[in-house]
Amino acid sequence: MLIKLAEDRRRLKTIQSMEAKAELKRQLLPDYAPWVEGALTAGQGAQDDVLMTVMLWRIDAGDYAGALDIAEYAIPYALTMPDRYQRTTATTVAEELADAAKRARDGKQPFDVATLQRAAELTTAEDMHDQVRAKLHKELGLLLEPTNLDTALSHLTRAKALHEKVGVVKDIERIEKAIKNSAAGQSGS
Repeated sequence: MLIKLAEDRRRLKTIQSMEAKAELKRQLLPDYAPWVEGALTAGQGAQDDVLMTVMLWRIDAGDYAGALDIAEYAIPYALTMPDRYQRTTATTVAEELADAAKRARDGKQPFDVATLQRAAELTTAEDMHDQVRAKLHKELGLLLEPTNLDTALSHLTRAKALHEKVGVVKDIERIEKAIKNSAAGQSGS
């Protein structure tokens, strides 16, 4: 499988477009499904560069649940990303999913809040740069804003505490105002 992975990585290197790379990864990923299933089922916790690369490719291809299934296995066993990646597994998961949520938000596309909640739960005890965790909390807060102002505010406040320049000050002010207006509306009825 390492030979196939090397061949597929060579194919990906010939493509410059990130969108085209993501599409090729979507086409390639089914070939790795038996390998992933075997690794997750065996549960040995051995370092596996194929498995860890597939985790990242699943994120790139938009299969966030599949990537989190691998992360849920990899993080407790302290599996590391292949040498060409500089981040820890938990950092990779948190940052890549926060970035995916931001891209969806910027493109006015939906993003499943449960995906980020699961990523936050999986990585909560893991060491990572505060800026990365702040990005995750920011995106969680912004996703939760339409349905749960208090929880959204909590995530945004945590993001600001972790990294002052994460860019949530206006969001916090807007949500605090909405909470205040909601409370005033309820007491006035």
